[in-house]
Amino acid sequence: MHEIPLLQVSELTGLIKNLLEGSLPAVRVEGELSNWRPAPSGHVYCTLKDRDATIQAVMFKGKALRLAFRPRDGMRVRASGAITVYAARGQYQLVIESLEAAGEGDLQALLDQRKQRLAAEGLFDLDRKQPLPELPERVAVITSPTGAAIRDILNVLRRRNAGIRITILPAVVQGDEAPAALVRQLATANRYRLGEVIIIGRGGGSLEDLLAFSDEAVVRAVAASAIPIISAVGHETDWCLVDYAADLRAPTPSAAAELVSASSGDIRQRTATARRNLEHGVSARLSRAKYLLGSFSSQSLALQFERLVQPFRQRVDYSREALEYGIRARALVDRNRLARADVLLRAADPQAILARGFAVIRKQGSRQAIRASGELRADDTIQITLATGSAGAIITETRA
Repeated sequence: MHEIPLLQVSELTGLIKNLLEGSLPAVRVEGELSNWRPAPSGHVYCTLKDRDATIQAVMFKGKALRLAFRPRDGMRVRASGAITVYAARGQYQLVIESLEAAGEGDLQALLDQRKQRLAAEGLFDLDRKQPLPELPERVAVITSPTGAAIRDILNVLRRRNAGIRITILPAVVQGDEAPAALVRQLATANRYRLGEVIIIGRGGGSLEDLLAFSDEAVVRAVAASAIPIISAVGHETDWCLVDYAADLRAPTPSAAAELVSASSGDIRQRTATARRNLEHGVSARLSRAKYLLGSFSSQSLALQFERLVQPFRQRVDYSREALEYGIRARALVDRNRLARADVLLRAADPQAILARGFAVIRKQGSRQAIRASGELRADDTIQITLATGSAGAIITETRA
């Protein structure tokens, strides 16, 4: 039986390296960019993925500096380069020579659609934002109890203001269980009023790592919170939908801790400033009181009283004059109207009309005045009423 040769790990890795690099001298790959992270050296490390697989990739500094666009997690890209084996870790990776944008990735497109839909509902509106308490005494923190974020928050709070009471609500911050855990702790913090402000967040990571903080249920719970919330997810360049729903976004967990804690030096300075302002105000009021008391006399008091009541006296005089003028004007108007009414009434008096030579004609025994010749017939007996007296007559003929 043929014996299988015994190899050292480095020898096996070398064989794999030669096999891969020899058979795949150059490749061009399209996929979704994830965990894009520039290193201090200038090299950039990232992951390319699709629905079924991922591959690690690296782009060295010289190539990264010549990029014509700014790559970000969730972006779909086309990468050209070569497959190599990183022997120290025993993993293969793509060394990217050139990179071009190919559109949004599936995950990024999903988050963009969710963002637009929630924004349309008003969950991100500025008028929903609550102001943060200026000097909170109690702070609730929702994050992983073992992550770097909670250590950074505690260090900042203890350094700046050790008197703040901190309630830690531990939660899973990554994976399928994370959204339900975050929602549950948000409800607990609100139900028992565990803080005057809530910090919710975690350390940095890829777009997938931060996905729980873009979950719709978590976003709605943050927007509905009665307690002001600071979102502190990842690094300054990371983003998630909770950032838009929270009352304030902090670029890092440490920055969130600084926002809710005034340092003891700041408090002493503000207290000293307030004390100086108070002393200055009291001193100024006392000086004015002494000045007024020093110049006090019965004559000055009477003068001050006259100055005080003079405007009211003038207002009374002006009001009385205006009232008298208004009454006289109204009386004149009413008098003129009464005179015109009397003239019209006199002109309409039937007796006055008869005095001008007119007469009223009625049929004998009727009270109805005759207005047209057609109302009369020959031999009708009529009664004629004049200005003075009356007369009777018989109609001999009528003409139209």
